[in-house]
Amino acid sequence: MHDSPVIQTLAELIRINSVNPAYEGGLGEREIAAWVRRFFEQRHIEVWEHEVFPGRPNVIARLPGRDSSRRIILEAHMDTVSVKGMTIPPFEPRIEDGKIFGRGSCDTKAGLAAMMHAVASLAADGLQPPCEVWLAAVVDEEFSYRGVVKLCEEILDGTRPKCATVAALVAEPTGLRAVIASKGVLRWRIIVRGKSAHSSKPHLGVNAINHMARVVLMLEEDHRHLAMHEHPLLGPATCNVGVIHGGVQVNFVPDQCAIEIDRRLLPGERVESVLAHYQSLLDALMAANPTLDAFMEAPLLTDEALGTAADSAPAQLASALLKELRLDSALCGVPFGSDASKLSRAGIPSLIFGPGSIDQAHAAVEFVEIQQVQTASEFFRNFLLRFN
Repeated sequence: MHDSPVIQTLAELIRINSVNPAYEGGLGEREIAAWVRRFFEQRHIEVWEHEVFPGRPNVIARLPGRDSSRRIILEAHMDTVSVKGMTIPPFEPRIEDGKIFGRGSCDTKAGLAAMMHAVASLAADGLQPPCEVWLAAVVDEEFSYRGVVKLCEEILDGTRPKCATVAALVAEPTGLRAVIASKGVLRWRIIVRGKSAHSSKPHLGVNAINHMARVVLMLEEDHRHLAMHEHPLLGPATCNVGVIHGGVQVNFVPDQCAIEIDRRLLPGERVESVLAHYQSLLDALMAANPTLDAFMEAPLLTDEALGTAADSAPAQLASALLKELRLDSALCGVPFGSDASKLSRAGIPSLIFGPGSIDQAHAAVEFVEIQQVQTASEFFRNFLLRFN
């Protein structure tokens, strides 16, 4: 099993440093993109690149289907998070106790390797799936998800023959569970402006930190209301104040204070309406406190939630395949985000599925169970053969 082609490929992918340049600089996904492209070229499978940033392209392999008007997307990201804090060699794959270790082994090179070999095995066996297949290895998921945005543009740009994308499977560590729902995220800052004065005469100033305390308590109270409304797979939406900055010197009345907020979104919530809700809360607070001067900045990050219908064709087939593999076939939700939400917004019914546990992703000791990688590749192959 350790010498199987999919595990050999995974080991080669781990050896390539593809840390997102936003975290450590370097070449990012350039080398791994070239490796993935060669993998398909050597097997005479159509493959091309689509540049996202200079020297950082998405790689797309295409397998023709019996119905050229319908397409399935297999998508996995090539970048990883930083290796800082790791306690094992990040780029030296090691196999032990049925696991393979290294940065990206779990998130998400295992899923990428499983997808690559699922596609390659169909080509090697001369099997034409019902639908056309695109395998997209994309950049930048771990920072600003520009890779999947570029992929969506390519899917929708109309320069290729007309083809409806009818399903997408996105590789992430889900423990071989089929995920139909995931939370989105909205991050933004609130700034409170005060008036500086000497701390011996605070009445001459307006303390921005004191006023920000009122804002934080307002958010805390509103969070209690969020907890009263739960999604059946994801639980409640959440709101967390994660960063606060204020003041210049201890003997000054602070004239400014800023907080950064992380709001996790549920399926159906829209960024615009959520921001409007918090603006209304802030307006009411300022009306009740005339010296409070606060404003919300434009969002730092937005990503709406994934909510794929449980009775959709991709979800139903995924559940059936997992049952046949004697795995947990119940459709589920996860709290973390992925590229699937962007594909879903492009109108593509999307699922998240892959080997490994999110608990090992980004960890000081990252690993994935080898058997899960093998099973994931079998799942992807069967999905491609049976989705019509």
